[in-house]
Amino acid sequence: MLTFAPLHGPVGVAATAVTWLADALHPLAGGAATAAAIVGFTVVVRLLISPLTLAQVRGERRRAALAPQVRDLRRRYADDPARLQGELFALYRSAGANPVAGCLPALLQAPFLIVMYRLFSTDEGGTGLLDERLAGVPLGWHVSDGLGGAAGPLFGALLAALVALAWWSSRRARAVAAVDAEAGTPTGGSGAAVLARLVPLVPYLTVVAALMVPLAAVLYLVATTAWTAAEQAVLRRPRPMPAG
Repeated sequence: MLTFAPLHGPVGVAATAVTWLADALHPLAGGAATAAAIVGFTVVVRLLISPLTLAQVRGERRRAALAPQVRDLRRRYADDPARLQGELFALYRSAGANPVAGCLPALLQAPFLIVMYRLFSTDEGGTGLLDERLAGVPLGWHVSDGLGGAAGPLFGALLAALVALAWWSSRRARAVAAVDAEAGTPTGGSGAAVLARLVPLVPYLTVVAALMVPLAAVLYLVATTAWTAAEQAVLRRPRPMPAG
């Protein structure tokens, strides 16, 4: 799976970065240095794409601010859907609120996720990363390999963390969907309604993925999901009302 040649270079770079981080962290983390390096690498990746996340949040706030004008347009052109769509696009364009900009952070993460999946699912290049251990469990160990010894508590704790993070992220996704529904995006309709129901379920896919990938990849999923939750809590916290 995902074994085509264009991945060799990026996977090699990722392996080198994780190995370097593990060597640097070994004096502090000891036998858990590689696991700590995976978390550190995840943080670096998320910092690289954080400007897009900031742009996404700014776009959401612009769309929310346009809600009164959107409601007015909907009333005025309720009997002319084509004209309504055109007016909504013009309104968003003039306000610099791109309704599809929110997809960019997720799209940009996709190549990183593929590379990390490949790195932590195979021992490409003979790096030996999957032979390293956390709490005595090899980083290449899967849930399907057995939960005896330390594997059960370790996987149990990580899966519980993913479930809790997925639940929290799902609530946030519903809140964002509610804001978009109030603001009214130009891409509304039955398709948007279906999407609004599906988006809150997406965070739970990380739990499903964790059941199929090795421990190293589970660590990556927990780290990146926790980063997302913290990022959203900070960036989307309620803004104080201006003094009166």
